Amino acid sequence: KQDDKWMAEVDLKAFGDDIRDLGKRLSAEQGPADVAHLHKFILWSNMCSFVGVVSMGLVPYYYLLPAVFLSVGLTTRWTMIAHHTCHGGYDNCEKSGRFNRFKFAVGSLWRRLRDWMDWMHPEAWNVEHNNMHHYHLSEDNDPDLVERNLATVRDWNAPMFVKYITVGFLILVWKWMYYAPNTYKELRMKETRKTNPKLLQKCLEDPKYDLTAPLMFYSYFTTELPPFLSGWDLITRAMGPFFLYRFLIMPSPWLLIGYYFAPDTPTAMFVNAVITLLIADIFSNIHTFIIVVPNHAGDDLYKFSTHCKPKSAMFFLRQVISSVNFAAGTDSIDFFHGFLNYQIEHHLWPDLSMRSYQRALPLVKSLCEYHGIPYVQESVFTRVRKTVDVMVGKSTMKEFPEGVFSAKLS
Repeated sequence: KQDDKWMAEVDLKAFGDDIRDLGKRLSAEQGPADVAHLHKFILWSNMCSFVGVVSMGLVPYYYLLPAVFLSVGLTTRWTMIAHHTCHGGYDNCEKSGRFNRFKFAVGSLWRRLRDWMDWMHPEAWNVEHNNMHHYHLSEDNDPDLVERNLATVRDWNAPMFVKYITVGFLILVWKWMYYAPNTYKELRMKETRKTNPKLLQKCLEDPKYDLTAPLMFYSYFTTELPPFLSGWDLITRAMGPFFLYRFLIMPSPWLLIGYYFAPDTPTAMFVNAVITLLIADIFSNIHTFIIVVPNHAGDDLYKFSTHCKPKSAMFFLRQVISSVNFAAGTDSIDFFHGFLNYQIEHHLWPDLSMRSYQRALPLVKSLCEYHGIPYVQESVFTRVRKTVDVMVGKSTMKEFPEGVFSAKLS
């Protein structure tokens, strides 16, 4: 194809060597400044949550402002702090071990509550995102491949405006409707692979179970599931703790405040707080969809029909040509993008700090320009439009011509 002509000129080995060397250099340069950078954004995130919490029970016309603060606090706790910590971005420079990938939010309900409480179970997200997604990017078995996951909508024989309305609804609820249930499915598959591999293999071969397809929340209660999955487990182990914490425990102080300050309507402040938290959850779904889902979708990005060796030159190439960056470069811009605006650099080296990605972007961009490799960086809103076009079937991702580099790799 005309727009694939750049591939003929690429020295893949040289590109891989340059990326590998740059990654080693960036990792060696990490230290106290990266930890201070992390703690600055923890403070910013916590301050947003604090402002939301102390104002969420006030009179109804204050709903939106505390909901915005609560949403930003919840979103940035996931996309910045949990995301980069769970990848090991601070394992080698944060000496207390508090932000170590093997300790942060995992191992107990207390750690989850202290470190990162969201709809997704932390261990489940680590399996689905850190392993499956990162090392199978835009392959058929990438659990986050938008084009494959929205196949039902894409193939739906309905007017285009109906498809757009459907996608709009999914944006409002996607974390608990899709992401939490689907990541939990991947965790249970991994656990079953260890404890009962024969059962898992039997279920994979059974045509009535499609374990490669996304598993939605309602599917746990409306379809026949393999023996190692159940809706009850999803609720009690993954989603229930967050629901109880977020919508019962968190607003409960407003009951006491209401009884003291407004004895005539003692539960009004509690109700206001719960409504605010529900609105904040919708805002967080919208915010995270905007900065998460478009990272690897669009008709200018590639999908792959084969797997490749992790950390090989081909692997590095794939991370670049199937990822996209947004506007970046200042702390405020990066904060509201959840540091997901450095997606290319993050996929090249998942275990670096947020500060390292800020430093890496211009270097990677220059390397790609030098080697003649496309490097996509656009407004997040442009990328949302391109992503939604893929979701509704208006456009399709590019097929990677697998044979082009075979001679160069032999």
